[in-house]
Amino acid sequence: MTLSTLPASPAAPGAVVRPVEPRPGFWRAPVSRAAFREFGYALTSLPFAIAGFVFAVTLFSLGTGLAVTLLGLPVYAAMLAGARGLGAVERRRARERLGLEVAEPGAVRVPAAGGAWAAVRARLTDAAGWKALLFQLVMFPWRVLSFVLALTLWLTGWAVALFPTYSWVFSHYLDWPGYRVFDFTTSSGEHHAYYIESPVQVAGVGALGIVLVLLTPLVIRALNSVDRSAVRSLLGR
Repeated sequence: MTLSTLPASPAAPGAVVRPVEPRPGFWRAPVSRAAFREFGYALTSLPFAIAGFVFAVTLFSLGTGLAVTLLGLPVYAAMLAGARGLGAVERRRARERLGLEVAEPGAVRVPAAGGAWAAVRARLTDAAGWKALLFQLVMFPWRVLSFVLALTLWLTGWAVALFPTYSWVFSHYLDWPGYRVFDFTTSSGEHHAYYIESPVQVAGVGALGIVLVLLTPLVIRALNSVDRSAVRSLLGR
């Protein structure tokens, strides 16, 4: 019996063929390139989200204010054209940082006859432009949350994991037996204080930090999965 091998289907014209990079293991994930790309995507998404949100709200408000005249229609058309451009930037970021390939939506069909107003009408009926505008609006609060969570987890995890290397600073340079977690006196005059000073306590804090470091890439990837879904559904074909 002869086995025949089917030829691989050719890539579409202009398509980018990217090698599939295996996901790193659980123990290697915190120092892998994939984790740094995911973390970088979460951080850089905030300025893009701010720019896109300000663009969308400003032009939509301006177009609404001019809606009583015909001048509002060209503003809306420019808004949708700009939203398409921002969507192209987001698709490129998702491709480079997240390895997500999304087909571009079809071009706006502008009638050959009809002049400038025909082009405006074509823009106003462009579903891809409206979806790209919706992307800028709905992703702004999520990306603020992702930025805060990703940065907090990353910094906290490494700071706590490395605690055994600098725990001596508090007893050496401060009048503390160790790191002071809390120190207060009640209204009745009772004093309460807790310090991380014994080797077991220091080791426990470091172990907790290692757990946070190992879990941080998983959390950031989960946060970015919302971006993946939004790019596919709102910016793809």
